[in-house]
Amino acid sequence: MAAAAILAELPPVTALTLVRTDDGLTAAEALVAQHRYAEARAALEDLWGDVRHDGALALRQRLALGWVELYSGELVQAERLFAQADAIAQSPHFDAADRAEVAYRQGCVALKQSRVSDATALLTRALETNERSTRPRAGLAARAHEWRSRCHLLQRDWDAAQRDVERSLELATAADDVEAQANALFQASIVSERASQWLTARCYGEQALDLYHRLDNPLSIARVLNNLGGISFLLGDVETAERMLLEALEAAAGVASDADLAQAVNSLAQVYLRTDRPAEARARALRAVELLEGRADYVDELGNALLVVAQSLQAEGEPAQAAGWLDRAEDAYTRLGSTSHLASVWVARGDLSRSQGDVEIAADHYRRAATALQDVHF
Repeated sequence: MAAAAILAELPPVTALTLVRTDDGLTAAEALVAQHRYAEARAALEDLWGDVRHDGALALRQRLALGWVELYSGELVQAERLFAQADAIAQSPHFDAADRAEVAYRQGCVALKQSRVSDATALLTRALETNERSTRPRAGLAARAHEWRSRCHLLQRDWDAAQRDVERSLELATAADDVEAQANALFQASIVSERASQWLTARCYGEQALDLYHRLDNPLSIARVLNNLGGISFLLGDVETAERMLLEALEAAAGVASDADLAQAVNSLAQVYLRTDRPAEARARALRAVELLEGRADYVDELGNALLVVAQSLQAEGEPAQAAGWLDRAEDAYTRLGSTSHLASVWVARGDLSRSQGDVEIAADHYRRAATALQDVHF
């Protein structure tokens, strides 16, 4: 959509109206930062008629509303809003850093849509465009590096993920951007966990949790507690893991975030499954599936929940039902495009075949997983 069409001419407004509109937009942006998405959406939609005549205000409104839709799971709508923001930002009245901001947010949508290569390209463009600005934004660069680290993890490029998250933390610290520092530390914890460096992962996670407490950010607190609970379990501390995951569940419920509630519920299901409580695991995992059905932005967590249901059924001697749930998990992970996640399904298929005495078929599944994960090919 052309910028001229978006910035439609409206009757002149007074300077006082502009001030009030700016104040209203600032208040709506604060609601977005507080994850109060329903309130923010209503406020931002009400403001559109007043801001669309002013390029700077219109860009802010489209970016803020697009972010609301992104975190509400409305990815098509978010993509449309950021495309409109991109059209507005092409005006010569805007700086390269403004266009970098748009590219960054478009990259976030692409990643949520499991378009990992597109997301990587958009986030790289955001970083390069920001560098060309006369006033580059360190906070923006920190966030773009952190999100690009997520892309690298899905592509199993551990070194690139580590480099990006280190750069993110460096930039956020230099800019004294506490939220960006917390986000970078949280991502550093996830990168370390994927590298099986669990003590390092816990250290980063605890630092992130401390900063989120300082920021009074309950949603991010819930997410870090969920991650720390999983790390505690991997370190063999089941009691601490369950306590943290219950705290994460409570925190997510307190901010009415179904997606984060589902993640905490599913993490508990993982703990129950791995401590020989398949019935409890399945009950939790089915609840997570219920909460995540239809959420294209959480297809990874949906796949995890489906996999737990399958494995719990196998543990209780229901191979036919387990196979059906494995099919659903593989479909979810195929949409995600993550080799590591797909390999976990193939290993589960191997376990299921082996439990039925089909050793050769089990070996085929294990070989498929191993081949997909190997990084030496000649």
